[in-house]
Amino acid sequence: MPILTITFALLFYAATAVLVIGLALRIRLYLRAPAPLKIPTTPAPTSGAGVALRMAREVLWFESLFKSNKWTWAFGWLFHAALLLVLLRHLRYFQEPVWSAIVFVQFFGTYAGFAMAAGLAGLWARRVLVDRVRYISTPSDHLHLALLLAIAGSGLLMRFVAHTDIVALKAFTLGLLRFDWQPLPSDPLLLLHLTLVALLMIVFPISKLLHAPGLFFSPTRYQVDNPREARHMASWAAVLEK
Repeated sequence: MPILTITFALLFYAATAVLVIGLALRIRLYLRAPAPLKIPTTPAPTSGAGVALRMAREVLWFESLFKSNKWTWAFGWLFHAALLLVLLRHLRYFQEPVWSAIVFVQFFGTYAGFAMAAGLAGLWARRVLVDRVRYISTPSDHLHLALLLAIAGSGLLMRFVAHTDIVALKAFTLGLLRFDWQPLPSDPLLLLHLTLVALLMIVFPISKLLHAPGLFFSPTRYQVDNPREARHMASWAAVLEK
């Protein structure tokens, strides 16, 4: 078996392990973090159903960002929506046969790559051109955006400029799932794209990109605004009171 195939198979197994274990540990940390105060951002819902609706608007629409800054919201929402379509399009490499819904999304996912790159470019320009944002930006912020933009750019180049053997690529990805490794095409652009994706999987659990699951553990969002109706106590405080 080619050393290239072995190297990338082991790389993706390792990256997947880091991603899954890292996310699990981070979510465990979020779950154990105390929330001693009732601090929902007002105006806040006064019922569980209202909280669920608020979280849905936050996840699907980025409601708080929309109210805060329309330009940042536009680029951020464009990037995330396009990323979702791109990820759905890539599911075809892990399915045989491919689901009808994934077949349907192929056209939209192809051109969503351009929207993804545009959204990232806008977010990066914001960090460079807006004084107050540039002041609080760290090197890691720029590196994360560069990594995501490089992934999008290399993917678009493979789709529209330097085509790769997608049949062999799908055989490789399915082989990873079935522990039946198949030869990986040796196209330099494909190898670069896969390396960048693996790097993203490795850094994701320890980076600011982890705001995705973190949203669901933010007390300013998930708490019900009912301090008069129900006494709020952190779990550790309730134990001490007993």
